[in-house]
Amino acid sequence: MRTKLIIPAVIGFLALIALVQSMFMVDQTERAIVLELGKPVGDKPLDPGLHFKLPFVQNVVFFDSRILNYDAEPAEILTRDKKNMVVDNYTKWRITDPLLFYRTVRSIPRAQARLDDIIYSEIRVALGNYTLIEIVSGKRGQITQEVTTKSNALVSEYGIEVMDVRIKRTDLPAENARAIFGRMRAERERQAKQYRSEGQEESSKITALADRERTILQADARRQASVLRGEGEAEAIRLWADALGRDPEFYAFQRSLEAYEKSLKENSRLVLTPDSPFFKYLR
Repeated sequence: MRTKLIIPAVIGFLALIALVQSMFMVDQTERAIVLELGKPVGDKPLDPGLHFKLPFVQNVVFFDSRILNYDAEPAEILTRDKKNMVVDNYTKWRITDPLLFYRTVRSIPRAQARLDDIIYSEIRVALGNYTLIEIVSGKRGQITQEVTTKSNALVSEYGIEVMDVRIKRTDLPAENARAIFGRMRAERERQAKQYRSEGQEESSKITALADRERTILQADARRQASVLRGEGEAEAIRLWADALGRDPEFYAFQRSLEAYEKSLKENSRLVLTPDSPFFKYLR
């Protein structure tokens, strides 16, 4: 009796396991393919929803249907003007055909390896058509558009679509950067010396011009002073002569008083005759 109960229970349990194993859910962000002994079943991937498979014989592989990012390692390239640059880029891509993707590259790491090879090759070719100044200044958008278009055409055979390729940063190799910085420093020092020399030359010119103008101004001032002094002395002489012409006796009297003031001081001695003209106004 117990054996009769165990057998249906075992059969039911196995049936439940088989049912669970046969059911699977595909998320909205995924696509899936069913594999039987390692080979895809069907000719198109499974859309989101509930699906069934043969238990224990078939298995399911899921693929992300969203846009994926791949950040490549920086790589060195050569520009048209023979300048080395280190380029750091990233790629936005997605899986458009899971069946083809599985048959060709099988996994995302292998797909990223193929993307790395193809995109780096296209970037190297594209940047090789431009000079360093063009790449840095204004051609980056055009370059990335060219790389995106060509890379997308090459990866379509893997069930992949390249949405966008962007160059994050362009740097010079360390040894080139040191050499360029050295040249820039030497150029700036040369310009600084030139500016200092030109400044000193201009300063000397300004100083010489100021000294010359100062000398001219001083000479003009001395000349004008001499002229004014001469005119003043001439005017004084004219006034004295005019005063003398009007009253010679008063002029003689004034001159005698000045002579008395200067000569007849304390303890002064004069030896003169009584009728000397010097005492004319003291008599």
